Amino acid sequence: MTAQPQLERRTFADKPTLAKELAEAVADRIRTAIAERGVAAIAVSGGSTPARFFQALGKTKDIDWTKVIVTLVDERWVDETSDRSNALLVNEKMLQGPAAVARFFPLYSGGDEPGVTEVAKTNALLADLPEQFAAVVLGMGGDGHTASFFPGGDTLTEALTSAGPAIAIHAPGAGEPRITFTLPRLLHTDGLYLHIEGEEKAVVLDAALGDGPVEDLPIRAVLRSGTPVTVYWCP
Repeated sequence: MTAQPQLERRTFADKPTLAKELAEAVADRIRTAIAERGVAAIAVSGGSTPARFFQALGKTKDIDWTKVIVTLVDERWVDETSDRSNALLVNEKMLQGPAAVARFFPLYSGGDEPGVTEVAKTNALLADLPEQFAAVVLGMGGDGHTASFFPGGDTLTEALTSAGPAIAIHAPGAGEPRITFTLPRLLHTDGLYLHIEGEEKAVVLDAALGDGPVEDLPIRAVLRSGTPVTVYWCP
């Protein structure tokens, strides 16, 4: 039986305000996790949307960043010097100033393709993550993908159901080959956030809340997981 969405929608007037409020929410999760477990791990999304959020979070001074691990929800299979790299975005926008001392766990592990050996190397690194994330921040594309759960993905079913922690995926709309955390692994989090901006994304989210197969709009897998999701949206 599919769980009913547990969704809280927060709307902001503009992108800077959204970024500030989301950064404060994630910072609270980080501080709580450090106090309770001695370490905090967060998984964040790439793309163009989260840059302001990354900058706001990275400037937060009242966090013991030496006890923070940052990783990515998913990654294009490209070197970290590529302007398509999510790791490059995180390093340039978040891991500066106070946050420069945080540990970063990349998903890309070299080579042209995420083959069995390469994915195993990534997963060996991810085995050192805490079992529970302090926060996971997802994005969403206009096609309804989140993380690298793309419509038409060759390993989409496995990505949505397997323990992972991460698997390779190829999809028509993905551009490069991708590596992504699996959904079950991402749901092990104290706070699950969906950061979207623009009217188009709001329309896609509303469609995803309706009936229809997960394969058409993979964000439905998150919304139907039974895990509470807080949506941060602005026009």
